[in-house]
Amino acid sequence: MPQQDPHAPDATPASLGFRMPAEWEPHAATWLTWPHNLDSWPGKFEPVPDIWVRMVAALAPGERVEILVRDEAMRAAVEARLRATGVPAARRRLHVIPSNDAWMRDHGPTFVVRDHGDGRELGGIDWDYNAWGGKYPPFDLDATIAAQVCALTRARRFAPGIVLEGGSIEVNGRGTLLTTESCLLNRNRNPELSRAQIEGVLRDHLGVRHILWLGDGIVGDDTDGHIDDITRFVDASTVVTVLEDDPRDANHEPLRENAARLRELRDQDGRPLQIVELPMPAPVEFDGQRLPASYANFYIGNRVVLTPVFDDPNDARALATLQGCFPDREVVGIAAVDMVLGLGAFHCVTQQQPASMNRW
Repeated sequence: MPQQDPHAPDATPASLGFRMPAEWEPHAATWLTWPHNLDSWPGKFEPVPDIWVRMVAALAPGERVEILVRDEAMRAAVEARLRATGVPAARRRLHVIPSNDAWMRDHGPTFVVRDHGDGRELGGIDWDYNAWGGKYPPFDLDATIAAQVCALTRARRFAPGIVLEGGSIEVNGRGTLLTTESCLLNRNRNPELSRAQIEGVLRDHLGVRHILWLGDGIVGDDTDGHIDDITRFVDASTVVTVLEDDPRDANHEPLRENAARLRELRDQDGRPLQIVELPMPAPVEFDGQRLPASYANFYIGNRVVLTPVFDDPNDARALATLQGCFPDREVVGIAAVDMVLGLGAFHCVTQQQPASMNRW
């Protein structure tokens, strides 16, 4: 079978052999954008940068951490904080790239890789970005970040021309992708595209061949239901999914319906998924607003799994459940009550760069 011409204008990542690795596959680095938008944490910003420091300190022993900062003054301030914390200079790099906010999962590139005889090549998918359906202007700076990170990493850049955020997709690295109807089919993203057309873009750009759809996300999630707050792959055939035990809670029914769907779904080889249940914390609120607190918004590093905890009785149960899923990594609980006021947690602010032959 003839190979796709890599220089052809219609060559897609999948046709060239690129795929999106699972998050637990080896990383070269984790990317972060340092927080600075006071409006994202109204009246509660002061403790937020300390959470980023804890993330960097936990990740650095296992991988390099690449951090975007707004300007040179922020670079100096962040360098000083990390140096005082003892994060080795060789395990962190700071880059001056202005941003509107800190949600790297959504404004950064989705990295893909291509394995070949000479090693592995890195690619980056530069999705269009509109701040979750135009909810939080301005987002002009954030919309340029993926292309800049691709340039920095020497990743081959692909631009599908559709709106999509990294938190809305979850892959097992073997050809299956999980997502939600409430987000990807929302009219505030790509109203001109059908479900079949969106699936085609995902297959063409992420190298997946099997797409699974869940329904709604959790209450308080301003992303219209990102998958990373509800259901995550923890290995090629196993997912963890959050369930709310209280039938009076607004999350009870939609999460029950998602779990019922999962029991009927199959992976790329036609096998049922193994399902592990995660609890939900008690409702976390601020000024009467329900926040999207979820243990599913964890991030899988090379050596650690960064997990949000909420000073809740279910914290220990969630940590123990995830530790059972990741026996080769340390599950690290980090207090996230202040962080989730910004309507996201650790998966939302991280982006994994897979190990590759790109010497950067």
